[in-house]
Amino acid sequence: MAETDPDELERRIARTRAELARTVDAIADRVSPKRVAERTVADVKDRAGHFVASVGDALGVTPRPVEYGDDAQQVWDEERPDLGAVLIGVGAVLVVGAAIVLWRRRRRRV
Repeated sequence: MAETDPDELERRIARTRAELARTVDAIADRVSPKRVAERTVADVKDRAGHFVASVGDALGVTPRPVEYGDDAQQVWDEERPDLGAVLIGVGAVLVVGAAIVLWRRRRRRV
């Protein structure tokens, strides 16, 4: 049988309104530009950390913590990375990218 007690109905309505208000607040917080920016920054930092670690692995360099006061010249004394191959690769990617951009611009003009 259905509840017809007006006080019970008012309590249910108040409870439903409170739940709805919490849900709307949670949705508004999730889609707010500030929260989206915070999540994006955290994601970029995480991806950058993984990228740096993978580049270090590819170069055979394991990162070690640097203490404040360590001499900057002695940080790589134990294992200095060979960055020549990495720099050549980055340069090649930039040249190919620039060539593609120029090629596309010329195709649009014709």
